[in-house]
Amino acid sequence: MSATDCCGPGGTPGLKPKLKTIRIEARANDKYQVAVQAGERTLYVDQAVAVGGEGAGASPMEYLFASLAGCLATTARIIATQQNLDLKGMDIKVEGALDLNFLYGKSRDGRPGAAGIKVSVALDSAMSELERQSFFKELRARCPISDTIAAATPITITAV
Repeated sequence: MSATDCCGPGGTPGLKPKLKTIRIEARANDKYQVAVQAGERTLYVDQAVAVGGEGAGASPMEYLFASLAGCLATTARIIATQQNLDLKGMDIKVEGALDLNFLYGKSRDGRPGAAGIKVSVALDSAMSELERQSFFKELRARCPISDTIAAATPITITAV
């Protein structure tokens, strides 16, 4: 088995994966609001009042983008700590467009999801240009949410 078979590029050969299962539970109300139990926390997913929601939380796409930004920031902090890099903070912007006509059933042209996601990251750091390049390469390789989205992870939906 090669090093990339067990632990990804640059990983430790022979090191077995340390898997952590993440699980949430959600309950939708009679409108658009969804209460999501995530560990000890309850998150609310909702739509704007203008489209029939109650405005009690971010939209599903906003949560996806927030998850990506949060994961990038967390992964960046792990890398900076491991490599003893100066990272005071960062500003992250995530954006993408989705076809509302497809979502609302008015069209079947294209797809309902974002055709692409643009992320910009501004580091508050005194890293050299070489350190920054290496840092961003490592960040792209290690962010679990980015990998989950980009790798077209299979999703199984089961009616119970």
